[in-house]
Amino acid sequence: MVKYVLKTASLTKSYGNNTVLSDVSVELERGEIYGLIGQNGAGKSTFMRLITGLTFPTSGSIELFGHSGEKALMQERKRLGSMIEYPSLDLSMTAKENIRFHRIMKGIPELDIEDEVLRLVKLNDTGKKKAKNFSLGMKQRLGIAIALLGNPELLILDEPINGLDPIGVVEIRNLLKRICEERQITILISSHNLPEMYQTATHYIIIHKGEIRQQITLEELEEKCKHHIRISALDAEKLTSVLELKLKTTNYRVMPDQSIRLYDYINDKEKVARTLFENGIIVTNFSNEGDTLEDYFVSVVGGAHNV
Repeated sequence: MVKYVLKTASLTKSYGNNTVLSDVSVELERGEIYGLIGQNGAGKSTFMRLITGLTFPTSGSIELFGHSGEKALMQERKRLGSMIEYPSLDLSMTAKENIRFHRIMKGIPELDIEDEVLRLVKLNDTGKKKAKNFSLGMKQRLGIAIALLGNPELLILDEPINGLDPIGVVEIRNLLKRICEERQITILISSHNLPEMYQTATHYIIIHKGEIRQQITLEELEEKCKHHIRISALDAEKLTSVLELKLKTTNYRVMPDQSIRLYDYINDKEKVARTLFENGIIVTNFSNEGDTLEDYFVSVVGGAHNV
């Protein structure tokens, strides 16, 4: 089985002299949820349109399920499901009628899949209610149901939680997690809201002004944003001994530069400082660190003046 469902190499898209996507190289593994995070205009939708074949790159390459080249990509894109920018709905139709229309358009013969996807997104009991009378969250879920026709292996969703109320956000979040877990579908979601994506995605791709600024896992993000006391000392080994023997904690991490991240005593820094001094530790740095998610995003994209 191919490890990466999607790989791009130096993917670039320009319109005349305006480059909207520059040198983008990413790899998406099977069965994970990727959050493509960036402000409006960062290049998120352009990237998704390139992957789904709605537009073509100026340079660079795309590989889907281990295959590249336009002829092969046309075939492999049948394994994708997508909702780019807005759900493609006929508002005068019911949920079932919308699903049937798109099933026929996609050439999918199985009738059973209609009820299956509607049950999956919890719209199987809407009866004769027209889509024009749906809430925004219901419309988004119907759009996702349409994208799930054909049992895709890669699901691409552009801002699926944008504009939703808190209940709608939770509904979409739980739906995506369930789809990923039960069907092992890889999901790529774009959003400008890192805190919301933090509760959904397993991996994050931060994009800014058409460039990928960072790719990071959930665990790495949590580590970077976790509040801690950062301590540097002339004798790192003695420092760890004092932490364990005198302060009775092993909740610390030794960093590559030999500084220590101490995750205990956040609200009792004076005790830590006093204990280190009493045990002859010569401290060269002692600071309280750890970002909020918003602070971290700002730091990655180059400071508040870039937001």
